[in-house]
Amino acid sequence: MRRAWIEPGESLAVVRQCVLAGVSRATIYAQQEPSMLDESELLHRRLIDEEYTRHPFYGSRRMVVFLEKAGHTVNRKRVQRLMRLVGLAGMAPGPDTSRRHPAHKVYPYHTSPTSVFKSCRSR
Repeated sequence: MRRAWIEPGESLAVVRQCVLAGVSRATIYAQQEPSMLDESELLHRRLIDEEYTRHPFYGSRRMVVFLEKAGHTVNRKRVQRLMRLVGLAGMAPGPDTSRRHPAHKVYPYHTSPTSVFKSCRSR
């Protein structure tokens, strides 16, 4: 995406444009071959998109199961790549969900050192 920002022949040098855009110059000068999409990949993209519309919480693992039930044998990494290309992601919790937020109040009974004299299970 950021490669499209670089325009050779502008008043600003390509080196400076690459620095500003955060793109390596090698990606600008490299000859990129357009990838050819075969029919099976387009079909898998369409099926994944339709199933994601019905079940937006499905990740790549569930999509593989869905595609196998539909009669398509697909690798999970391929499903991950296709979902990334289409712009889909499962609705799983992200990292650091157990870390406390600095704005939340900390209640004193959670921080005070208390000793347990008797277990709840003992009679």
